[in-house]
Amino acid sequence: MFRKVVKSLIPKDLFKAVEPTGHLLESILWQVVMGFPARGLNVIGVTGTDGKTTTSTMIYTMLNDAGVKAGLMTTIGYGVPGNWHENYVHMTTMPTRAMLQRIKELRAEGIEWLVLETTSHALAQNRVWGIPYSVVAMTNLTHEHLDYHGTFERYREAKVKLFRMAAENANGLRVGIVNADDPSAPYFAAALPKVMRYGVRQAQADLKASNIRSSAAGNEYDLLHERQKLQVKVNLPGSFNVYNSMAAAGVGLAVGLTSEQVVRGIAALKSVEGRMNALKEGQDFGVIVDFAHTPDSFEKILSSMRELTKGRLIVLFGSAGRRDEAKRGKQGTSAGKWADVVVVTEEDDRDVDGVKIMDQIAGGAERAGKVRDKDLFLVHDRTKAVAFAIGQARTGDTVLLLGKGHEKTIERADGEHPWDEAGTARKAIAARLKQGK
Repeated sequence: MFRKVVKSLIPKDLFKAVEPTGHLLESILWQVVMGFPARGLNVIGVTGTDGKTTTSTMIYTMLNDAGVKAGLMTTIGYGVPGNWHENYVHMTTMPTRAMLQRIKELRAEGIEWLVLETTSHALAQNRVWGIPYSVVAMTNLTHEHLDYHGTFERYREAKVKLFRMAAENANGLRVGIVNADDPSAPYFAAALPKVMRYGVRQAQADLKASNIRSSAAGNEYDLLHERQKLQVKVNLPGSFNVYNSMAAAGVGLAVGLTSEQVVRGIAALKSVEGRMNALKEGQDFGVIVDFAHTPDSFEKILSSMRELTKGRLIVLFGSAGRRDEAKRGKQGTSAGKWADVVVVTEEDDRDVDGVKIMDQIAGGAERAGKVRDKDLFLVHDRTKAVAFAIGQARTGDTVLLLGKGHEKTIERADGEHPWDEAGTARKAIAARLKQGK
């Protein structure tokens, strides 16, 4: 009887053989109560381990640059051009009620398209049930959130669910954009009948990047698509942003933008808050703020910046409490391998012993050859740690501040405290310049 009642409330094109329990029941009820606010929208879903926010923002910028009225919901915040709202909670895809309320607000702005960054948690918990995904993209899939999913296979299955949701949307384009260089690509590609693959190494990719030129200012490369060569410029440093921009290009082409609109739209994005943000306060060394917090993102950003740094590479980071412990040593090993100086600090310890977390990270760095108090330093207070890392820099060095990025709070045992990574770094740079160093 209960299933019949639920089924009677749901539009036929959205009802599947579901068990209306737990999070799914909550999602169904909120969709019904709020009138399925996403119905009629063209929704673009972006998922993956790293690069979701940057890729989503590129797509959003590209669409609006082409004259398409698009909204964005991502880790950083949500809104439309000229009306942006920052996200003050540590959650990408909101609980269903909050997410639907935000969609209603964006609908009131007259959007036709919605770019929705979609996490594995939201997919596994059915928080995005009823969202009519039309085009979906995957950036990559690496070690992350195993504390919640238990195994990599379950984590992957949660991500692939996004592609299956798009396949079930009879009113959508039902196109998937897949990173052909990622080992998990076949799982995503199998979920949709129409797939566009992008990559650097795979010769059979539909979108293939070549002649890549990377610098501290960004990347330029040739993008081959259907015998056409596009000259792409990405105003974000880090070679991994070549992949992010290819995913965005794939989405742009899939929704019907011209090659010229795609190229212009990618170049229109000048920065993403908390993503490879270079702070220039008159110092003779580089300082970059980024949200990187997974082992794979560490490998990508550290190896990339190692190539672009003339002097020493100094990295500061921590690892969140009540989150995946297995990645801490891997983060430390990656940092120890690529960076000249490693500074370990707090990063949302919550109610977990911060010293224990730092020791777990330091163990990985030591396995990579770092020595405590020589080129490996543990400074628990993040404000002091940022000042310490910047104080170590010399002319030509690069200081990478990883893990907090755009976030406005830092979580400790007694709750949330205001936090501004870039602002904290700017104060440390100013103090150093004032000292004449």
